[in-house]
Amino acid sequence: MPYPSALRTGVLVALEFLTWLDEHDLDLGGLRQDRHGRRLDAGNTRTYAIRYFLSWTAGRGLTGQLTVPSVPRQQPSRLMDEGSRRQLLKQCLTDSTMALDTRAAGALILLFGLHASHVRHLTATQLTHRDGNSYLTVDRHPFLLPPRLARLLHQPAEAPHTRAALTRTTRSEQWLFPGLLPGRPTSQTGLNSKLLAHGIDTRPARNAALVALSGDLPAPVLASILGLHPNTAVRWAGFAKTSWADYLAARTAGLHWERNATPQK
Repeated sequence: MPYPSALRTGVLVALEFLTWLDEHDLDLGGLRQDRHGRRLDAGNTRTYAIRYFLSWTAGRGLTGQLTVPSVPRQQPSRLMDEGSRRQLLKQCLTDSTMALDTRAAGALILLFGLHASHVRHLTATQLTHRDGNSYLTVDRHPFLLPPRLARLLHQPAEAPHTRAALTRTTRSEQWLFPGLLPGRPTSQTGLNSKLLAHGIDTRPARNAALVALSGDLPAPVLASILGLHPNTAVRWAGFAKTSWADYLAARTAGLHWERNATPQK
C-alpha cells in the first residue's frame, strides 16, 4: 500500500499541474512535450510525481503520451550556507518591516525545510494550540513551533481586521497564505517572488534546512514529521553524513530500562 504522504503528494502535484495549465492558458489535451519538459526542469524533484496523473490522463485519451524522466538522484547542487540560513531565519522572525506572510513562509522553509508549494497550501486547521504551545501538522504528526513563529502564523487567522479578507477552501477552512483569487491560496510564483525579494531563494534555503535537520533527527523521525518519503529522508541523512543507529540503540536501551523498572505484579 502506498504511504499516505505519497498519496497526498500525488494529489497535490496534480492540482498544482492543473493550476499551472490554467495560469498559462494551456489546454490539457494540447500540452506538448517541450512545454511539459521545461516545467519539469524549472521545478523540483517532487514535480516528477506528475507521471502518475499523466499516465491516468493518457490512458483515458485526455492527453498524449507525455514522457516524465526518472527523478534526478544527484546531491543538491544549490545549498545555502548555514550562516546565511540562520541570518535570514532571524530576519524572518524579528524584522517587522517585512510582510507578515513573507516572514511566516520564509521561516517555515528556513527552519523546517518545507516546500514552498506545501507552505502555500497550509490551512488554519493544521495549526493547533494546547497547553500553552502551538503545533503545526504537515503530515501525520504535529511538531512544536517556536513561540515567535507561532505568533506569526496565528496572527493572520486571529486578527479581526483581516478575517474578512481571508479566503477559504471548499471545506470552509482558512488558508494561512490566501491568494488574490477567492478560495485559492497564494500562487507559487507570487510566494517565491516575495521571498526572493528578501534574499530567500526557496530551493537552496530548503536544502540547507533539511541538511541541518538531518544532522539532528534520525531519518524515520524526519520522514514522519515532515511527510517525506522514507527513502528521501534516508538520502538526506546520507548527504548530511548522519546515522540514526545511535537513536535506535538509545530507544532500545530506554525500552529495556522501562521494562526492568516496571514493578512486577
